[in-house]
Amino acid sequence: MTLADVAAASGVSITTASLVLTGRARELRISPAAEQRVRSTAQELGYRRGTHSARPGLSRTLGLVLDTAEASGPVGDVVKGALEAACRRGFMLLVSESGGDPAVERALVEAMRDRQADGIVFAAAHTRTVAVPDGLRRGPAVLLNATGALPSVVSDEVRGGHSAARLLLEAGHVRGVHLIGAGPGSHGGAAAERLTGLREVFAAAGVWVADAAECPKWTAEEGYAVTADLLRHHRPQALVCLDDRLAFGAYQALADAGLSVPGDVSVLGFGDHPVASWMRPRLTTLAQPHRELGERAVEVLLEVVEGRGARSPVVHRLPMPVRTGGSVAPTCLR
Repeated sequence: MTLADVAAASGVSITTASLVLTGRARELRISPAAEQRVRSTAQELGYRRGTHSARPGLSRTLGLVLDTAEASGPVGDVVKGALEAACRRGFMLLVSESGGDPAVERALVEAMRDRQADGIVFAAAHTRTVAVPDGLRRGPAVLLNATGALPSVVSDEVRGGHSAARLLLEAGHVRGVHLIGAGPGSHGGAAAERLTGLREVFAAAGVWVADAAECPKWTAEEGYAVTADLLRHHRPQALVCLDDRLAFGAYQALADAGLSVPGDVSVLGFGDHPVASWMRPRLTTLAQPHRELGERAVEVLLEVVEGRGARSPVVHRLPMPVRTGGSVAPTCLR
């Protein structure tokens, strides 16, 4: 009998069932009726916490160290995915934020090791290569949205670039394609991998990319400025923005120039940032699978904890699905 069975029979989420059975229902304002229902169901089904441990001696606690924390949005979805995966296996997840400070990262890792956490997920908000704190090497650990000297879970950015390029080719965009967002910046290796994927498919199809504009930062302001400058010299057929926030700025620059999306210019983004759903037309984008990343990181970590997974730096890549909007139109319709 698992926690998931209790949750399903009680008509509540796995997280709610876990909170009730760990004595935190009142603290987090779970209704008395729901609390009683979970407790009664657990008793009827004979559920016992911790009885399905993979091996003796586990604290059934995992740690998640983030370089930034948000209650909602992409980072929030990562945390939700990790929480759900931990709860399904009867583990508690301790979440903490370092603010990107290496000293704080080391202190948090040491604190979780001192509290006998069975394993730690070390996560970055933006894909990058990280220097692994020494404390992470003293037990099971997995990197999330980062690569380094440990097993890691990241989005498959190169294949995301492949998908983006194929989407434009299928719409007939074989000339006048401009890339927005290349160059160095705080976005780490994501830009390079997305560009690699885009260029591989375009090159195989014999398509020449007209231009690749650099954006040191992936912001709406940068997207607007770069697109406005581009329009002074060229009339693009399609814009591939390496981040949805750049695409938001590009929309505004195109509108100021009297051009419509997708009637005059198709626009494609990356990330499935919350802003994408508010753009009109809704932006077509390659999504970061945030919740799935959190879930998979916990699953990989538990494989290491249980002795079924390697501690070597194996990279687990998750696909980036296409979120179809109305921002890409076939060239035959123009």
